[in-house]
Amino acid sequence: MNLILLGPPGAGKGTQAQRIVERYRIPQVSTGDILRTAVKEGAPLGVKAKGFMDRGKLVPDEVVIGIIEERLKAKDCNAGFILDGFPRTIPQAEALEPILAKLGKKIDHVINIEVDSEELVRRLTGRRTCKNCGAMFHVIFQPPKKEGICDRCGGTLYQRADDNEEAIRTRLKEYEKQTAPLIQYYRGKKTLRSIQGVGGPDQIFEQIARVLDAAPV
Repeated sequence: MNLILLGPPGAGKGTQAQRIVERYRIPQVSTGDILRTAVKEGAPLGVKAKGFMDRGKLVPDEVVIGIIEERLKAKDCNAGFILDGFPRTIPQAEALEPILAKLGKKIDHVINIEVDSEELVRRLTGRRTCKNCGAMFHVIFQPPKKEGICDRCGGTLYQRADDNEEAIRTRLKEYEKQTAPLIQYYRGKKTLRSIQGVGGPDQIFEQIARVLDAAPV
């Protein structure tokens, strides 16, 4: 089963991807995680990407398409995968098709998680990340036991530069401009499945599981 997760920043794509990984035993291919690792390690790709990410801008296609192709060649993707954070634009979606064809693969389902923009701002401005281990918390939904301190390792929690309100609203505008058209693109291919991203993570996942279990591959 080869999946794409669509949805604006803060829609919970990463959380739901992990649940899909656990239930369906296919790997999550997250461009966000790959790029953040490159940033943390100071790799040339990370340095290039960081400037865009800090301003809430999308990382250029040439930086991410090669990463995706190499990742999909890995053996753990043979039985399926979840693309989380890619494609973000119609050109990326079009570039993905020949890559998949070359690998003998196709996209089976595109899960689109829908969330109101003001709710997204509330979610994202409250996110906090551990500088040491990368664990994620939220000041409202998942606060640490001690303010500013990671429950897991005792590291310092901080707000990522791209999680301030100005950057978030920029990211949402970019999403509407460049990524939202993918909804129509995949609707035309009869692979789109829209999910309401409200309620708890369990409730949202129940919707996704019902769709995936019912829809033929």
